[in-house]
Amino acid sequence: MTDTIVPLTTKKDWMSDQEVRWCPGCGDYGIMQAVQTLMPELGIAPENTVFISGIGCSSRFPYYMNTYGMHSIHGRAPAIATGVAVARPDLDVWVVTGDGDALSIGGNHLLHALRRNVNLTTSIFKSFSLSEIWCSAHFSSDFL
Repeated sequence: MTDTIVPLTTKKDWMSDQEVRWCPGCGDYGIMQAVQTLMPELGIAPENTVFISGIGCSSRFPYYMNTYGMHSIHGRAPAIATGVAVARPDLDVWVVTGDGDALSIGGNHLLHALRRNVNLTTSIFKSFSLSEIWCSAHFSSDFL
């Protein structure tokens, strides 16, 4: 097997030119900064990386990364990412989703992606905001 030499990247190589539209003080900023700092250390190239997201504030993430990406429909990011990972095993596939998106309507898709053991990385942002939308207790609060 031949080793492919990946050119070194910097945090700036992973930052897109899009204006970030999260609320001031949102924790998503910290997650984005951490991921953009981590990516050069992984030794992968932005052009070989895909971020797939669902719906919600966290799911704006692909817009802010200088990679391939897709903002999909509510709860379906794991299913779409599974398709990308199977069709293109040469790509580094990431799922970025919120707790409401991943653990409510997308719960079954997340479980099936885990069951299939496809090579993808999932990051679930815990926002507690589903209770604000539904005006009820957030079911994941005690478990995450």
